[in-house]
Order: sequence, then structure tokens, then C-alpha cells
Amino acid sequence: MASSTRTLTAPSTLHPGGLRVTPLGGLGEIGRNMTVFEHRGKLLIVDCGVLFPEEHQPGIDVILPDFTSIRDRLADIVGIVLTHGHEDHIGGVPYLLRERPDIPLIGSELTLAFITSKLKEHRITPQLVHVEAGDRHDAEPFGLEFVAVNHSIPDGLAVAIRTGAGLVLHTGDFKMDQFPLDDRITDLRHFAKLADEGVDLFLADSTNAEVPGFTTSERELTPAIDHVFATAPKRIIVSSFASHVHRIQQVLDAAHAHGRKVAFVGRSMVKNMGIARDLGYLTIPRGLIVDFKKLQTMPDEKVTIVCTGSQGEPLAALARMASDTHQIRLNADDVVLMASSLIPGNENAIYGIINKLTDLGVRVVHKGNAKVHVSGHASAGELIYCYNLIKPTSVMPVHGESKHLRANADLAIRTGITPDNVLIAADGYTIDLVDGAARISGKVEAGLVYVDGDTVGKVTEKTLGERRLLQEGGVVTVVAIVDADTNTLAEPLEFISRGFIHDEAIFNSAAKKVDSALAKPATSEIDDTNGLETLISATIKRHLVRAYRRAPLVTAVVIFA
Repeated sequence: MASSTRTLTAPSTLHPGGLRVTPLGGLGEIGRNMTVFEHRGKLLIVDCGVLFPEEHQPGIDVILPDFTSIRDRLADIVGIVLTHGHEDHIGGVPYLLRERPDIPLIGSELTLAFITSKLKEHRITPQLVHVEAGDRHDAEPFGLEFVAVNHSIPDGLAVAIRTGAGLVLHTGDFKMDQFPLDDRITDLRHFAKLADEGVDLFLADSTNAEVPGFTTSERELTPAIDHVFATAPKRIIVSSFASHVHRIQQVLDAAHAHGRKVAFVGRSMVKNMGIARDLGYLTIPRGLIVDFKKLQTMPDEKVTIVCTGSQGEPLAALARMASDTHQIRLNADDVVLMASSLIPGNENAIYGIINKLTDLGVRVVHKGNAKVHVSGHASAGELIYCYNLIKPTSVMPVHGESKHLRANADLAIRTGITPDNVLIAADGYTIDLVDGAARISGKVEAGLVYVDGDTVGKVTEKTLGERRLLQEGGVVTVVAIVDADTNTLAEPLEFISRGFIHDEAIFNSAAKKVDSALAKPATSEIDDTNGLETLISATIKRHLVRAYRRAPLVTAVVIFA
């Protein structure tokens, strides 16, 4: 198994006929999927998604791939292939198109509709290339061929990339549901045709590589969802991803069968379901969907609300309902159906909302206590099937945390792929394919880029560290009036604390420590406020940490008298 244990440096110049594959996101994490392919001086990008923040990243909206390694080569990009319409695959596109708006976006009908709607908010009119399963498209020097794959959103595509260096097959997100709701299965015959041609490098979805067997079919959820509708005495509130068209279809079917009306709540839910309906991916019986205001006048037992917030997002509809800050006020006997999976990192937020809902007397139905969700990703049995069918020369697991990538690599080796040809990479690694042989060749910059409101890339790890200090330790501001001639205190220190316990005796002791520090001969040589502020804040912080065993953010303000 090939992985790099040495410190990687920048890769050398790519072989003239070679193909360089550089994942800039999606390896070692669930989200932020983006892979760059370089051949004959041109770049092709597959997906450009976002990662959602965890609790230790306060104030962050989303996290982007790092565009640093391609920023001075934007003119060389021939297109962005979008495998499907989930945020972790398309959410970063607006930020890349801000830097070059005319990059062609290549994808299926629903995927392009979702990204077009998103780009309107950024006032970007995209250049679209509509493709369907079975189509071929030339994005010189890359020859692209698209394969139908089944996922938890309609219109998913795998992409085969032909170059002079070899044939690469990227699955995107996929599974092998044999009874999908839209009857669109993963096209294994197409995979087999590519196998006959010879797949030199196979990039395979790793998310469920640790899960044995085959992923449960979407249709097997119907009885559990129907049971919720048959037994709920009052309102049913369904929380799901705003792009999970298949699951919403099941909810609509159940609501219609049980004589309930449905309202969509949440801007992204309303927008995406409208797009899916208009394009024919969502079938809605006449009269089923009603305006939310009309729904408020109906008997509770006739009401179904479909909303966002399945991942515990604090500003989403479900979180605000759980906190009783939404116009929809939940009552005992209401049922909340959480029809989605738990994205790693969101568990605490989701369980927190479940507990809040339970405290309100609401019955919560979720994946942990009912069969109301299945994964959209291939389990180990499906991956093994693909390896045996495709028989690639080399494999690079993608889309998953480190444990998922390793498990996927182990599956590939078990099917007979040479261990040295199974490449475990990380974000920023470069993999060179030359004459059909793949190897790890170096590493480029691929850090986390934080979006904080309207700012992109301005927040650093230092900024987040300070925010965590504010959360955990509070802040202490010290105002020091200092004699400009002697660098000693002209007046007693003034302490202002927020979120930190102010014990007068401890702060008086801290002030004495500052007096002692300023009295040292070396201090008299400091002739600027920055130096004195650093000295004072460090002295006080050391004292407070010893006294409280807490580390507040200490800021000193020096004024010369």
C-alpha cells in the first residue's frame, strides 16, 4: 500500500505526457470535495464543495478548498465537472467563479439547475455544459465520458477521464441500489466497458468502506416512514437535507396517502424543491403543497412541515423550533422525523437538538430508533464488486476520513490489486500518472479556507484560537496609565472582565506582578506601547492561569502619561 511517511515537498515538473491528480479537499474529511487534473498544460476540476464547520470553529459559515496552487493558473482551467448537486460537491463553485466567472460548468440537468440557482445569489451567470449519462464531451486535452450512478440525489454521474497518460475513472458519490426510487441504477455495464478498455487509475468513494455488505435500498424505508404518518396524532415535522429529493418524495407520498397537506419551510428547501418539481424530478400530487400561512389554519392532524436543519445547524428552522424561537411553536404530541444521516462532526449538535425537542414533549424519530434513513454511499460489498468488475491498475480512495480511505484501500488489496498500486493520499498530495503507472510525487498547499460572513480566507487558526478563548475563558482588558519617562505605572491598573470571574484579591496580586515586571531594568529600555502591552498582558495572564486554572484572552491597553 503506497502512502507517504516522509515529508513531501513540492512536486517536480510534470512529465510532458503525464497526468497529475491533486485532491484539494475530500481526503481525510467528509466534505470540501475537489480534485484537480493537470495534463499538457491544462487543468480540469472535478467538484468544488464545502465543508461545514465543527464546534471548535466558532463563527465560521463554511470551509472551502484552498485555491492557492491553481490561483495563478485560472486561465488554464478548461472546465469544472460536477458529479451531483450536494453542497459538499458544488458549494465552493461560487467562490472559485468569483476569481474567473467564465469557467465552464459541466454536469447533469438537476446539478446545473441547483448550481445556477446558487450562483444567482452571487450575481454570477455561469457558462453551462449540459451532459447526460452515456455522453462524451471533449474538454481538450481531456476526453470525458459520463456514467449513470445511483446516489441519494437524482442525476448523479461518475466521470471517465481519458488522456494520453491513461484512463481515470472517478465514481463521485455512488451506491448500487438495485431498487432506487427513480429506477435509475448505477450503470455497471458501462463500468464493464471501461474495464475492457483498461482503467489505469480508479478514484472510488470511501465513505461506507467500513460498513459490511450492501447499502439498504431506499424503498425499504417506505414502511417506517408510512408508520410515522399512520401513528402521529398531531403535526409531523420532517427535517432533511434541502437537496435530498428522493427522501422528500417518500415524505410527500406518505403525506398524500394519509390525507395531510405539506408546506416547505426554509429558503433552501423551498428553492430546491421548486427546481426539482419544475424539472420533473419530484412528483407532487395536485393540491398537496400549501402555503405555510394556510397550513397554520388547518387541524394539526392534517399538517406536515418539511424543513431544513437535519445537521443541527443553529440558524436552520429545526434548531430554532427546538429553541422555541421560530414562528412554528412545537407542542406535545407533535412528531419530528429526522430523515437524514449524521455527518461526522455534527453529532453533538444533532443530539442537542433531539434533547431539546424531547424536553418540549415532542416525539423524535431518527435513524437511531427507526429505519427512516439509508446512506447514499456504497458499502464494502459494493466496492469489492466494483474492484472485481473494473480491475483497475491503480486505486486512490477518495471522499472520506482517514479511516474510510484506509478501509477502502484494504478492500482493493483483498481483490488482488497490487499493494504498491493502492495510493492513500491526503489533501494537497500530487499523484502522477505516467504511461499507465501512478505514484505519489509531492505535495502542494491545501489548507482550510474559512468563510466568515462576507470575508473569505481572512480568518486564521490564530483567530479561531482567540474565539475559543473567548468561549472558554472569557476576556480581561487591562488599561495601564504609564509614565513615559520611567515606564512605571502612573495610576493603578484598571481591569475590565467579561465572561471571567473577577476576584478583587487575585486581580490586586496581578497588579503587583505588573509593578514588579515594570521595575526591572530591562523594561526601561522599552520605548513603544506594543512592547509594554505585550509585557503587561503576558504577566497578568500567567498570574490568572495559576490562580484560576483558566486562560482568558488578556488584552492590555497602554496610555503614556
